[in-house]
Amino acid sequence: MSNVELTDVQTLRKRAREHVEQGAVTEGYHADRQEILRLLNESLATELVCVLRYKRHYFMASGIKASVAASEFLEHANQEAEHADKLAERIVQLGGEPDFNPDNLTKNSHAQYVAGSSLKEMVLEDLVAERIAIDSYREIIQYIGDKDPTTRRIFEDILAQEEEHADDMSDLLQGL
Repeated sequence: MSNVELTDVQTLRKRAREHVEQGAVTEGYHADRQEILRLLNESLATELVCVLRYKRHYFMASGIKASVAASEFLEHANQEAEHADKLAERIVQLGGEPDFNPDNLTKNSHAQYVAGSSLKEMVLEDLVAERIAIDSYREIIQYIGDKDPTTRRIFEDILAQEEEHADDMSDLLQGL
């Protein structure tokens, strides 16, 4: 049994009307909103840099094994773009502004943009970037804890897909 006390309906209704301009951010939000927004924007930058790197790899893939790798690159680029959209949407829900400024993307991204010249280098760089995302998102999830379950869930969903991406890249790398 948990020692969380449930708020009575009258109080919930009264509180919902107070500070209504804050949208989804209610009195019960216990995370450091500015810090969560910073983490979300850094993660948004990470996802956008990954989209760009995967897109480059998709178009630049060549060689006998290129078609398999290229289709993975394109699939991952599209999924990273979906992650970016979810993060941007959450930033707005929390009253922030998603940072899509190209000048800030590589500065704020956890992953680097490394082009890679051969197919093997491209796959390796994508695997390294996925491993960075996995570690940083896992730490963000632990940092958030139960203070912001919605943001934590978004990161948990993204983390699961990043782990799949790393597995895909690892499999590809072994085949090269």
